[in-house]
Amino acid sequence: MKIKSLRPNRKKSNDFRYFRNKIFFRTVLMVLIAVGFIFFLYSCILSGKFADWMIGVYQNLFRLDYDAAYILYQNTFRSHMDIIMIAAMVCMFFIVFRIYLNWFTVYFEEIGKGMDSLLQEKSEDISLTPELFELERRLNTVKHTIEKQKSDILTTEKRKNDLIMYLAHDLKTPLASVIGYLNLLRDEKEISDDVRDKYLSISLEKAERLEELINEFFEIARFNISDITLQYSRISLTRLLEQVLYEFDPMLKEKGLTGKLRTEQDVTLRCDANKIQRVLDNLLRNAVMYSDEGGEIEITVQSDQAQAVTITVSNYGDTIPEEKLNRIFEQFYRLDDARSTNSGGAGLGLAIAKQIVELHGGSIEAQSGEGQTRFRVTLPVSETVVRGS
Repeated sequence: MKIKSLRPNRKKSNDFRYFRNKIFFRTVLMVLIAVGFIFFLYSCILSGKFADWMIGVYQNLFRLDYDAAYILYQNTFRSHMDIIMIAAMVCMFFIVFRIYLNWFTVYFEEIGKGMDSLLQEKSEDISLTPELFELERRLNTVKHTIEKQKSDILTTEKRKNDLIMYLAHDLKTPLASVIGYLNLLRDEKEISDDVRDKYLSISLEKAERLEELINEFFEIARFNISDITLQYSRISLTRLLEQVLYEFDPMLKEKGLTGKLRTEQDVTLRCDANKIQRVLDNLLRNAVMYSDEGGEIEITVQSDQAQAVTITVSNYGDTIPEEKLNRIFEQFYRLDDARSTNSGGAGLGLAIAKQIVELHGGSIEAQSGEGQTRFRVTLPVSETVVRGS
């Protein structure tokens, strides 16, 4: 993040060389002033005019004639010239050092104020003297980074709290249905088998939905209090994809979807099998949720032995707007604006998938256009071994 100065026509530097040079030159200047003053004082003392002035002072002060005042001058001032010069040098040193210290500590005061402003809620940038421009730039970078992090945390926290509120509200509906139908089964002694099966079917459906909502609560808790760690092993990526598609077959059929796996090679991948399966599960679940009924979900695997293995999950449905596509991997972000109690999760699936893929040293991206959405997972070739099909 590049920070521009608030003050025009100021000297700028990419490092602290300008500041160091200015300190050096000011130090040299102070030393020269002190030395010059000492030489000036010494020259004055040695001059005849200074001696005449001192003799005149003694004459007026002690009521002496010229000869007596001259002898007193010789015995007091001239005989202790070395001590007087040393005392003058010490006094001059302390005066110059005090001036130098006052000038130098101004920088520390400015730095202190700049550090204090990092904790303040003010939006304006930190402004320091021209000599501290590089420090000013860095402090403003830190300030903007902190402000962005605080904004992101507040947004995520608000999203999470809203989601928990929605989930808590949604828990009541299936729970009330389960309790209601179980009460009917208990209270109605004479009930037909068809009605009993209907009540049991509805109760089971609502109980399953209740389980999904509870799992979402656990998902939120796990994502916030647990760090994901990887346990590597070598697996067949092709077999893993076939297994995941098989497990999703009932969900695909329920929506009239078909799943296709396209791969030309049997790719063996060194990874955390459970975590990669979770990535694939989240991507497929997202594809099923937002696919048009009767459509097709396609999984393709491409391997480049010199670079990476790429897994692409594509589906057909509504095009995701660019502004939403840029935020699709954020925590607790949901594509649907209005929460549905029958679909949609906690908004953690894609965020968790991104974290797992990046822990494997890979990357994940999303593209959407012309009614097709594609999620592309790329894993580095260093983690893979490709065998001939």
